[in-house]
Amino acid sequence: MTRLQQWTKRTAIALLAVTGIAGAGAAHAQDQVRLRLNWMWYGSHAAFALGKDKGFFKDAGIDLDIRSGNGSGSAHRLVANGDSTFSYGSCASMVNLAAKGAPLISVAVIDAMGTDAVIVRPDAGVSKITDLKGKKILTTANAGVNTFFPLVLKNAGLSDSDISITNVPDGAIVSSYLQGAGDSVGILGGLDDKPAEILANGGKPPVTFAYSDFGVNQIGYCITTTKKLVADNPDLVKRFVGATIKSYKAAESDPQAAVDAMADIVGGSMAEDAGKQQALAVEKVTLGILYSKANKDKVLGLNVPSDWNDMLDLMKKYNGLETKDAATAFYTNDFLPK
Repeated sequence: MTRLQQWTKRTAIALLAVTGIAGAGAAHAQDQVRLRLNWMWYGSHAAFALGKDKGFFKDAGIDLDIRSGNGSGSAHRLVANGDSTFSYGSCASMVNLAAKGAPLISVAVIDAMGTDAVIVRPDAGVSKITDLKGKKILTTANAGVNTFFPLVLKNAGLSDSDISITNVPDGAIVSSYLQGAGDSVGILGGLDDKPAEILANGGKPPVTFAYSDFGVNQIGYCITTTKKLVADNPDLVKRFVGATIKSYKAAESDPQAAVDAMADIVGGSMAEDAGKQQALAVEKVTLGILYSKANKDKVLGLNVPSDWNDMLDLMKKYNGLETKDAATAFYTNDFLPK
């Protein structure tokens, strides 16, 4: 072999080695994924923190960036406009946006049953929901809890004009509730987080009126993404859903570990004993509603067809939803772990 041939061979081998290293790096590159939460961090989100802490998302090839939100509607819009890859928020809120043209779809259900409620201060003299007539209630713009409130009023024999609604920032809603801001007597909020937050801030156990007691049988929160991502990168959607399901199963097994993982991310009062106790109470509510009654086989994340049909029927009849699409246009189970 001539020197030229030897040099050519050595060069080829070196090039193959470099190419192999570059190829290996590319194969292990992490997909940048942003998850948009419905609100600021609270106990229901702890499983995402646990999955990130345990490396479930990393193992799935995902570099997960978890961002707080400002209401379910806002979270879903940020997915629709490309700011975020996935959102965790109200299914009903997502349907309202999708029916108006937002290219959104549910790829998994987490909170399979809604926890929406009217939450009233115990000193307000309200013992039944009709006592709210003429009273003022606080809520947050874009909150999913607003979607079915008109139906609750209708089924309780009240009209929209019987109760005055005022919007306040999410971060101020509990403090405003405790202060009776603007002569308000209560708030619209989730039983999964607001009662625990009220108690943690020195309030007394509130009087609550669950929406489910007034004919509102709704799905809670979905993992939502765009139909474009589903079509263009189904593998990423599958990996994200798989890691999410794994995270919630791990949280079911060890709720405290999930709260501790969230405390490490959030810090501040969330990392203190009182903050962890509050977060754990909230998390346990969420973990208790992962499966609807219609989910007979308890498949975590399942979009149950009958649940979706029921929710859309309610929204069309009482909430002004206008769509000719079947319920199947708003969800898919194609990405759940087999």
